[in-house]
Amino acid sequence: MLKGVSSLLSPDLLYVMAQMGHSDEIILADALFPAYSVNSKVLRMDGVEIPALLHAMMPHFPIDTYVKDSVFMVEPPMGDAEDPELPQKYRAIIDQYCPEAPATMFTPDRQEFYQRASKAFCVVVTGSVVKYGNLLLKKGVY
Repeated sequence: MLKGVSSLLSPDLLYVMAQMGHSDEIILADALFPAYSVNSKVLRMDGVEIPALLHAMMPHFPIDTYVKDSVFMVEPPMGDAEDPELPQKYRAIIDQYCPEAPATMFTPDRQEFYQRASKAFCVVVTGSVVKYGNLLLKKGVY
């Protein structure tokens, strides 16, 4: 164990985060995300919910503040979100550590999100099962 580092951050995830460079993207995906279909680099974090993982990552993960699409999600069709407050929950965590992060951008096209996921540095599959909870983060610099 490392002092001051959340136990939710596995050695593999810490390694991925350290390997990533400026503008590399990481996907925090729900348990149903087609990770292996869209990307060859997949890390499993079964049993960990995205908000908890995001909270553990953010003290160590700079968000790119030079572009508008550093925080990216799929916009659910009207009335289809299980937790319509989830984007605000993510933002509260992000803003706690990086208040200058650009506003969350949304795409109504799930395929656009999958396309970006296919080019991401890594897809982290979590235990979250809330619809439309997938989150893309673009790494910045300190």
